Amino acid sequence: MAKKCGYISLIGVPNVGKSTLLNALVGTKLSIVTPKPQTTRKRVVGVRTDEDSQMIFLDTPGIIDPKYELHRVMMQYVEFAIAEADLIGFMIDVSTQKDPKEVIKGEVEEKLQLTTKPMILILNKIDLLENTKLVLPVIEEYNKLNLFKEFVPISATKLAGLDELIKVFKQYLPEGEFLYDEEILSTQNERFFVAEQIREKLFTMYKDEIPYSTEVQIVEFKEREKGKWYISAEIIVEKETQKPIILGAGGSRIKKLGEVARKEIEIHLGVPIYLELFVKVRKNWRNNKNMLKYFGY
Repeated sequence: MAKKCGYISLIGVPNVGKSTLLNALVGTKLSIVTPKPQTTRKRVVGVRTDEDSQMIFLDTPGIIDPKYELHRVMMQYVEFAIAEADLIGFMIDVSTQKDPKEVIKGEVEEKLQLTTKPMILILNKIDLLENTKLVLPVIEEYNKLNLFKEFVPISATKLAGLDELIKVFKQYLPEGEFLYDEEILSTQNERFFVAEQIREKLFTMYKDEIPYSTEVQIVEFKEREKGKWYISAEIIVEKETQKPIILGAGGSRIKKLGEVARKEIEIHLGVPIYLELFVKVRKNWRNNKNMLKYFGY
């Protein structure tokens, strides 16, 4: 049997479950997940290798109308992912996005018009429907757009429908040799994932604009044969007034942040670590092209 290998881009508006799906498909946590929209900022690459296929998934930021230079860069990631993909999984929250006219518009419509590649509509969160049969009229409405080759209802959190989704993906993958070793789950380095795990905790532990105004940079990452690995990270904020919010009274909040993040990072790396966090102010960094480039955007 000929092997199949290709790139699959997961796209959609914020909070439809793209990152949860990626993690489920590769069998480990690569993309950070929070209830807040726009958690994913950079493209996350996950690799799933089966006996007869290798799927390279590109998890992308949710499609939005850009307000900052950061948002414009995020939307470029979506465009690049569409351009690189062999097929596209467009994802919706079937419990709330039943009318395609409310979803396929503006930036979303522009992005979908960029491609002639096969698109699969992934109808996520079927577990939130009173009856799974309620997915059928939604499929019927989206089918009228003549955009999608297949329609696959799933629940990424409950792992329901994933076998069928994988089967559909394989059907449209091009034939070709594997691009990566079978053991590889991602092409990104550990520094990237450590920074993302700290940023995830910022999203879950802080409110309002604070998570959106922060960025995380790994300053030092020292692996040691004996003793704990040492990681030093800077939390970047936009305003002087945000710094004491991150720190908390007597440094209590950043200490708690460090404790929670350290446990998650140790699980990911499989080694004990010493994590040191600092807060730095970089005014208006979300609108500064040079800073964004420095931060890896």
